[in-house]
Amino acid sequence: MANAQRRTARRSTRKTKARTRTAAAAALAGTLTVVCLATAQAGQDDPARSATGEPRSSLSASTLLNVDYKDGSLNSGIPNLTTTHAKAEDASYVVKSGDDHAIAHKVTLDNPDYVSDGAPRSESATNDVPEGKLHVGDKRRYEFDVLLKDWKTYEPGDSETGDIFFQGKHAGGNKPSFYLMTKRNSIAFRSPLLGLQADVVDDFRPYVNKWMTFRVDVSWTDDKTGYYKVSTKMPGESDFTPRKTYDNVQTFHPENPTDFGYLKWGLYRPEESIANGDVPTRIVHHDNIRILDLAQQ
Repeated sequence: MANAQRRTARRSTRKTKARTRTAAAAALAGTLTVVCLATAQAGQDDPARSATGEPRSSLSASTLLNVDYKDGSLNSGIPNLTTTHAKAEDASYVVKSGDDHAIAHKVTLDNPDYVSDGAPRSESATNDVPEGKLHVGDKRRYEFDVLLKDWKTYEPGDSETGDIFFQGKHAGGNKPSFYLMTKRNSIAFRSPLLGLQADVVDDFRPYVNKWMTFRVDVSWTDDKTGYYKVSTKMPGESDFTPRKTYDNVQTFHPENPTDFGYLKWGLYRPEESIANGDVPTRIVHHDNIRILDLAQQ
């Protein structure tokens, strides 16, 4: 009788422990669910950014270069990053941007202090940064933020020349493979040697003094198997919107021999002058210039 009672007591103890383990596991699972849900909800507060500061849609690609100006310097702490060649002290300068910094480029027409390489321009460039160079066979994603600072918008009768603010440039004095520019009150993507042009922002006037984000995917080829794919993420949007794609094009097409290209950002104001009625001074801000390797996806 005593033995039977002891066996019954042991069975009761095992059942109690099992129920305790089950309850603990359920509680842990519930805790994990709450934590995961909270994490997911926290991520929804800024769906365009990850903990690394990169757009979520870019996380599958390998980041080669990220020029974020966090350290407040003109070269973003990248020793070989080219800064402006214009002589004016304010041709290029760092500005506060939220809790961080951005780079500003300024060009005043008909003033030799804002002339670089024979033209009114002030630009930064990756021509001496290995990760910022482009070669035949590369597949790259270029992303950057841009803000048109106090930009005077176009009115009928104004000069219709445009201002270039981002270029994929062939080295050796060649014309660019592509660039993005303001054109009247739109923003256009152009590949001048291929004769390609398309508006990728129909009207930028609502976004003056606001950050806009652009993405250009390029397959760099010296035959007609390459592509350009342009997307934008405008203020208030949580993800990129495709704007224009050119397939089956030769994207590496310098006029003169060269084996590489690079990026330039800032302001380039070709063929503009005050006599032609162009705006005397323009200022543009750039931040978070990213180069990603799409071949690593």
